[in-house]
Amino acid sequence: MLACAQHRSANFVKSPMSPSSQYKFLRQAPRDGLSTAMLPSRWQRLHIDPWLCLFLILNAMLGLTVLYSASAQDMALVSKQAMSFGIGFVVMLTLAQIPPKVYQAFSPYFYVFGVMSLVAVMVFGEVRMGAQRWIDIPGFGSVQPSEFMKIGMPMMIAWFLSRKPLPPSLPNVLISLVLTVVPFILIAEQPDLGTSLLILASGMFVLFLSGLPWKMIGAAAAAVGVIIPIAWEFLLHDYQRQRVLTLLDPEADALGTGWNIIQSKTAIGSGGFSGKGFLEGTQSHLHFLPEGHTDFVIAAYSEEFGLIGILILITLYCAIIFRTFQIGLNCFHNYGRLLAGALGLSFFVYVFVNAGMVSGILPVVGVPLPFMSYGGTAIITLMATFGLVMSIHTHR
Repeated sequence: MLACAQHRSANFVKSPMSPSSQYKFLRQAPRDGLSTAMLPSRWQRLHIDPWLCLFLILNAMLGLTVLYSASAQDMALVSKQAMSFGIGFVVMLTLAQIPPKVYQAFSPYFYVFGVMSLVAVMVFGEVRMGAQRWIDIPGFGSVQPSEFMKIGMPMMIAWFLSRKPLPPSLPNVLISLVLTVVPFILIAEQPDLGTSLLILASGMFVLFLSGLPWKMIGAAAAAVGVIIPIAWEFLLHDYQRQRVLTLLDPEADALGTGWNIIQSKTAIGSGGFSGKGFLEGTQSHLHFLPEGHTDFVIAAYSEEFGLIGILILITLYCAIIFRTFQIGLNCFHNYGRLLAGALGLSFFVYVFVNAGMVSGILPVVGVPLPFMSYGGTAIITLMATFGLVMSIHTHR
């Protein structure tokens, strides 16, 4: 056995492709057998991570508090959001009871189901405000299949790469790119460029964590630089190009396309260091701030709680992301490590894109702020992702 271990070690050293720095995410994780003497704690037997659960509960409570003010004290809206949180926590705890090997086996089927649902949207989807993104199910309501891919995409790429030698070879990288691009194109055609880019990023994160060589990363960055001018001329819709132009000069149409960004930055700046106080925000309560309880909720929050409130929120988000990465590092199998890491990075992107959009450093793309913006489907989907993370952590 010792000879076999030395032989594998020698082969690893002689490998022509040395692991890149992000591959340490896999190599630094503990190995099978190191914790066999450790007895599971009470939380592990319940398949709950107490720290992650605490951070999520605090975020939910903060989100409901801000929604109460941003929605002009609409208790009906707050009650619906609270119900969504309740359903989300039930979904999270239920998914946490299922071993990761079940998700690993189920991943390709869930991915195929998601792609077929996106095709169904193109064929007979419901059109709202010029976008075809929903399927109306009689007796149930409308469903947005693109939400499924927020989980299905990283699950699929993690399933595929975990069955291959890591770092991935060029053919495996190309296959992963094809699997990632197909849903991206289907969602972008709805059109929903913001969601399509987020789902594309979730697949790219799995590739990155699997040890993608920096040469490939550089080549991909160069390819993106070439594609951007082409996309600007031939792929983007007129309103999408206008959003980019508005970002560069919002005052050019202050009463039109630039109104949202100008009012959002006004609300953020007027909060100052400690804010105006709970229920004292003027931009949202006087309806200057558009969508103050959905996409621009962080502007309403900043106006009332100021810089101190923003730092508390960022600290809470960082705690969730850090705990997710920690769970990924402590996982014993490649599928769990790749999936947990990708979900943590995806959560970071959701926060960064919304905060950047509201503060005027990114175009407005309609991405909600996790656990703060009003929306039941987004909350339940996020809770489901953390149910997967808890399953990865508690099933050894």
